[in-house]
Amino acid sequence: MSLPVREPDVTVIVIVYNDAGRLARAVRSVLAQSLAGVEVVIVDDASTDATPRVAARLAAGRPDRVRVITLPENSGGCGRPRNAGMEQARGRYVMFLDSDDTLDPHACRNLVSAAEETGADLVSGRCVRVLPEREQNWYPSLYRESRVVTNILDEPDLLYDTLSTNKCYRRDFLEREGLLFVDRLHYEDLLFSAQAYVSARKIAIIPHRVYNWLIVPRGETLSITHRRAELRNFADRLEIHRRIDATFRIRGAEELAKRKNVKFVNHDLLLYLRELRSRDPDYREAFLELAQGYLATMDIAVFEECNPMAAIAGFLVGQGDLDGAIAAADRAPRRDVPPTLSIAPVEREGLVYWSEAFLDIAPGRRILDVTDLGIHSVPLEQLRLGGRLTAMRTEGHELSLAGDFINPLGRIGAATKLTGRLEIRDRRRKGRAFRVPVTLRHEGDRIGWQARFAPVRRIRPIGLVDQTWGLWLCVDAGEETVVVRLTSTGTAHKGVEVPVRPRLTRIVGDRLEAYVADSGELAFRIVGRRLPARAVLPLIRDVARTGLGMRFWRSLIRAEKALRMRLTGRATKIAVFNRVLVRLPVRKGTVVFESHLGAQYSDNPKYVHLELRRRGTSHRAIWSYDQSRRGFPKDAVLVKRGSWAYYRALARAEFWVDNQGFPAGLTKRRQTTYIQTWHGSAYKRMGFDEPSVKQGTRAEHVRRRTMAGRFDHFVVRSEHDVRTLAGGLGVTAPPLRAGYPRNDPLVSGGDPEELAELRRRLGLDGDARTVVLYAPTFRADEEGRPVVRFEPPFDLERFARELGGSHVLLIRAHYLSTAVVPPGLRGTVVDVGGVHDVTPLLLLADALVTDYSSVMFDYALRDRPMIFYTPDGDDYALRRGAYFDLAAHAPGPIVADEDGLFAALADLDRVHRDHADRRRLFTERFGEYDTGTAAKAIVERFFTGGGRD
Repeated sequence: MSLPVREPDVTVIVIVYNDAGRLARAVRSVLAQSLAGVEVVIVDDASTDATPRVAARLAAGRPDRVRVITLPENSGGCGRPRNAGMEQARGRYVMFLDSDDTLDPHACRNLVSAAEETGADLVSGRCVRVLPEREQNWYPSLYRESRVVTNILDEPDLLYDTLSTNKCYRRDFLEREGLLFVDRLHYEDLLFSAQAYVSARKIAIIPHRVYNWLIVPRGETLSITHRRAELRNFADRLEIHRRIDATFRIRGAEELAKRKNVKFVNHDLLLYLRELRSRDPDYREAFLELAQGYLATMDIAVFEECNPMAAIAGFLVGQGDLDGAIAAADRAPRRDVPPTLSIAPVEREGLVYWSEAFLDIAPGRRILDVTDLGIHSVPLEQLRLGGRLTAMRTEGHELSLAGDFINPLGRIGAATKLTGRLEIRDRRRKGRAFRVPVTLRHEGDRIGWQARFAPVRRIRPIGLVDQTWGLWLCVDAGEETVVVRLTSTGTAHKGVEVPVRPRLTRIVGDRLEAYVADSGELAFRIVGRRLPARAVLPLIRDVARTGLGMRFWRSLIRAEKALRMRLTGRATKIAVFNRVLVRLPVRKGTVVFESHLGAQYSDNPKYVHLELRRRGTSHRAIWSYDQSRRGFPKDAVLVKRGSWAYYRALARAEFWVDNQGFPAGLTKRRQTTYIQTWHGSAYKRMGFDEPSVKQGTRAEHVRRRTMAGRFDHFVVRSEHDVRTLAGGLGVTAPPLRAGYPRNDPLVSGGDPEELAELRRRLGLDGDARTVVLYAPTFRADEEGRPVVRFEPPFDLERFARELGGSHVLLIRAHYLSTAVVPPGLRGTVVDVGGVHDVTPLLLLADALVTDYSSVMFDYALRDRPMIFYTPDGDDYALRRGAYFDLAAHAPGPIVADEDGLFAALADLDRVHRDHADRRRLFTERFGEYDTGTAAKAIVERFFTGGGRD
């Protein structure tokens, strides 16, 4: 009597077409599952290579677990093979696997366990995209924790994960709902997943890794996902979306359809727009016709809920403005390329719009309003600009290029000195670049550029590991450096090739070919036109696409990347500093200054430096900068923070002067004197007094104490600093009771000429209105990261309307944040974030509005009105903890709402009069050593008096 065949727990359907080299790897990942009851159904979509033999061999090796189905003719997609596999599935659960991917060893166990525990019809786990150099989680925000969703409307973001392969389905659920993949259309996953999501009674989400999506270097045969250059690809995607719309309508899920359309505009449409520069004109025209037809079916309200730049892109496609839509796609956030401004916006009626066209259409003004981007006010160096190539030709071995780039809102003035360089950057390895000088000139509302050079002498790639190179411009416009991303939409680059000599010799390539990458950027790639490269390079690439070749390729790239990291990484530099550089002789009189980790030329270190300059000493000042050189003194040596030059300077300096902390891990040599000035007295609890730091690891505590242990002197402005900051930061150095150098001008009144120049710079020259400075403290988001775009917690337009006739508001966000002021408020509300040093602003201000910022301690020295605007009440102090009760000591009124703030600003004389005694007591308690001589005392003690103690 034969025993009944046990029903498998899971049937994994592996579809394959002409993939003999990778099929076995995929099947082995199923057979190696930690869950024993898993069967494999291989569906061969009429392969013409060795795939049938490989499949037969796998089935013969495990006949109890592997079966093979062969389709009579190729289906041209994934739908029919998967449907054929489902017909033969015997497992209680069904999964899908592509032949070029693998399952995690515990995928089936984790998915089935979740299904059994929750009763879910569908369980989805984390997919990981495995690239040669790195791994990327697929929509990681969806898979941070386990949960059960009973209605897709409760978590519509799941619509972004349209993969069918990282999921496990109950077979009776698929049969009950009649779920099948559509045939003869690409993107069948999107429709199948949408139908499964909307049909499932329960959906379980698990954070476990279940699916490895193996991404291979681009070859001749691209996956369907990457065939966006084929117009049918886009047409199929639209047809799938139409069928999803129909599915949702039938089920009465209009809200879900709307959310799906938001996803289409936010994601799907942008994928194609970003690659349109690499498509020919016929493709672009046909694409526009198809896209307009589908977007016309959407409710305009969809755009109101999209991400701002995606909404602009979708809206402009619908209006037929493809160039404006592509530019919007450039500006939308993305993983691989920083947002780029490649269109010149316009200012109208006090607001900034993406373009002037379509402002008369009802939703046009709302959708095209980009005032909040701050294009009109943020530093130019924060705006990565878009440029274009208009001419490229070869003359012998020389290459001539010309083009232009936008000048947003005319912010680069005609009198601005322009210099620049063309950078040919390794597209896969950050930091590697070859540089060529360019000439620049103003051309109306754009800026033109030209370059001429011999690539064979200027560009020396390694070969193999660096086969593609992007072209970028770096332009110095006055004190700001602007990065320009170059693109080409015409034929300027077509057919251009130049000789090249890879370091691995011409066996791996002999020419550089110009092309436009899918990302839209202008680029070169190494090709082989002559023997031996013409024969060897294709062979190397063919081998690289095999399973063995891929493993070797990944190993080679990882080894090369590891070597580069070892040579240039921070850990290597610190090790070299501690073992080698500190053995170099100290350069007497050398001072390394740093303010806010290199972000600015400001604060206490600036005023020590100014005192040295005033006295004309022979000290050599070296300043570190992090991103930009803007605002740093021209007579100082500048070194980029983290560079080899930076570490050499620190190793050989006689003095370190900073206000936050030089890099952890550096062992300060005995011959170097470290003067830590810090950057403000403390209201909020600091360091070891913070609850989060107290709960930190022992290693973190040791790191903090080691950093503070390097200080030789710690500058304080009151005994409050000694009691709070010194202990909280773990400082063991003796307090230097000199006061803050940055506050000397607040006591003395400052330099009248400097203040007059600042007034002119801010447009306040001759303005008799009361100047109010709003300077709030640092703010972080829910994950503790700095809030990049700071929005004042009160109505700026109301301020202008009610107080603009008598007051001017200066907004100074924390240096890690940027405030955006609408240009329509120009002259009444001014963003002063571009002023590195806050001290001149404090001198300029007739009144201060703050919350919990340490600027309160400094401004009190001016004996002028202060208002504490705290709409978040006591929550902030409760989260961070405070050293004193602000209400008991504040030298000004504390207001919690906008009405109270505006009332106090309207009567500053009363605020000044009513809080005179509190200001005096506040200054006596928190600024007792600020007498106006701090910089002088520090310089005389350490730099001119010969003392070091």
